[in-house]
Amino acid sequence: MNINELSNLTANNASGTNNNGTNSTNNNQSLTQEDFFALLTQQLSMQDPSNPVDNDQMISQMASFATVDGINQLNGEIANLNSIMTSSQALQASSLVGQKVLIPSASGYIGDGNTSIKGVVTLPSGGEANKVRVEDENGQLVAFVDIPAGKEGNVDFEWDGLDSEGNAVEPGMYTFKVEGTVDGESQELPVSTYAHVSSVSLGTPETGAILNLRGIGGVLLGDVLAVAES
Repeated sequence: MNINELSNLTANNASGTNNNGTNSTNNNQSLTQEDFFALLTQQLSMQDPSNPVDNDQMISQMASFATVDGINQLNGEIANLNSIMTSSQALQASSLVGQKVLIPSASGYIGDGNTSIKGVVTLPSGGEANKVRVEDENGQLVAFVDIPAGKEGNVDFEWDGLDSEGNAVEPGMYTFKVEGTVDGESQELPVSTYAHVSSVSLGTPETGAILNLRGIGGVLLGDVLAVAES
């Protein structure tokens, strides 16, 4: 009888019937190190003297258990390390509270102290654009923002939160669109905006820290493109 057979026998006994004839269940479904050596001892004591357990078989069984036990310990250590790294990342990200971060979104928020919105237009080599179109949540034109001429790459712009008639707009989300030409062809250019970091959430090992942006919601720390003073 080998360890696997003994293990099955032990499991059957654990989930069999008690002295009263009623079913009883052992909630322990895992084989601990102590269980393994107990089974090994039982195997040795029950072996046929004329046909003892093969040494190679015994070594293989012990190696298999050691491998599984080692993997379980390693998985536990990795999970603990992930938790520590997540907490550390959130602690580092907390220094961003009160700052503004650049995110890959063409929408920004006016309200709760945000009276203007800064952004970045990405102009490829050979690209041209002269205005940023500002739209409200209904897609209606609110204002235009001029783009400095003759620049390429990441070009900064700022909207003062005023409509085309010079009036302060209502609180809410506003979207920025830029129509430009690249190598003579018209196309919409990518826009990123700055947002105020109000708090930081721990997140998970998979997501990492999450920045909670005023009026916008949560954004992964890994999605941040740049950081600026508030």
